[in-house]
Amino acid sequence: MGSTGMARKSGDHGSGERIAKAIARAGLCSRREAEAWIAAGRVAINGAAVASPALNVAPNDRITVDGAALPARERTRLFLYHKPRGLLTTRADPQGRPTIFGALAQKNLPRLISVGRLDLNTEGLLLLTNDGGLARTLELPATGWLRRYRVRAHGKVAQDRLDSLRKGIAIEGIRYAPIEAKLDREQGANVWLTFAMREGKNREVKNVLGHLGLAVNRLIRVSFGPFQLGELAEGEIAEVATRVLREQLGERVAALAGADFSAPVLQRLDAAMRAPSVRVRGTKDHDARAQHLVGMTAKRDPDASQQVGGGRDGAAKVRARKGHGVKARQKRRRSADERIGEPERARRERRHRRRRPASGQGHER
Repeated sequence: MGSTGMARKSGDHGSGERIAKAIARAGLCSRREAEAWIAAGRVAINGAAVASPALNVAPNDRITVDGAALPARERTRLFLYHKPRGLLTTRADPQGRPTIFGALAQKNLPRLISVGRLDLNTEGLLLLTNDGGLARTLELPATGWLRRYRVRAHGKVAQDRLDSLRKGIAIEGIRYAPIEAKLDREQGANVWLTFAMREGKNREVKNVLGHLGLAVNRLIRVSFGPFQLGELAEGEIAEVATRVLREQLGERVAALAGADFSAPVLQRLDAAMRAPSVRVRGTKDHDARAQHLVGMTAKRDPDASQQVGGGRDGAAKVRARKGHGVKARQKRRRSADERIGEPERARRERRHRRRRPASGQGHER
C-alpha cells in the first residue's frame, strides 16, 4: 500500500489531525491557504502527493511542502501589533501596496499569521500568532471574544438608534449579530462612538453605521478579547508572555485551538521586541507586563526566566537585563574624603588644627 493509502487509512480511523491543520500549526500559513496548497499539488505525505485536504495524518507521517519538510513545531505564541493606517493585512499585494508583514520584515520574528484582518485604513490592535490553529479559533464567533472599536463618523445619530443595534440588524440580506454602541461625544460635524461586537464580518462597522446615515472616517480597534491596545505605539509589536497567554485563553479555548505551551521557542527576538507593556483585561493589576526578554533559548524555562510578568520584581528583572545595574556593580568604593564632601572636610581640618599644640610647646617629660 502506498504512503497516501496509509495516510487515508489513519484518517478513516479518526486518528491524527487534518493535513491542512498540521501545516497551519507549523506556522507556514493559515488552514485555508494550506488547503489551496494541497489542491495545487504542493503537499506530499511520506513522499506521495496529496490531492485532497480531507485526510488525517499521524505524528510519524512525514509532510513536505514544495519538497521541504515542515519545520519542527514550536511553542504557541501571540503578539499584539499596533497596525498603522495604510497597510494591508496580507503577505503580498498584486498592486504593490504596503503590507503589515512588509513593515514587520526587519523585526526578526517567526512566521506569523493574523487573527482576522483590519482594512487598509483601519488602525489599532491586530493579533498575530505563529499557530494557525489558534488564529482560526480566535476568529470564530463561537469563541465569543468581544472586539471593541473607537469610531469617528461624519453625521449625527441619537443614542436610542444605537441602542436598537443590541438586537442585531439585517442589511441587504446580511444578518449582523447584536452590537453594543455608545455615543461618546460630538465634535463639529463628526461624532465619536464606541462599538463592541463579537463577530467580525467584512466592513461590518462601516456597513452598519452607513445604514444609520453615518460615514466612518476613522476606525481604531482598541481591544480584542482580554487584550488591549493600551500604550503600544503605532507600528510597535509586543509578545504576550506564555504564562499570561495560557491564563487568558483558558482551558476551553486552548483545547479547541490545540495550543502547545511546552514546545521550545525556535526563534530569537531582537531589541525591537522589548515593547513597553501589554494591557490585559482581567489580570490582577489590569496592566500585566508581557515583556519578552532578549536572548531566549529553547532550553530555558520561559515562565521562570525568559519572560517577565507584572509587578516590581518583573520590572527589576527587565531593568537588570537592559544593563541598568551594570554601573552599580562596577562602582568602586569611595574614600572617606569623597563621602564626607568638601565643606565637612574643611571643618574637620580646622578642629584638628585647634586641638594640635603649638610648635615647641610640648608637655614636660
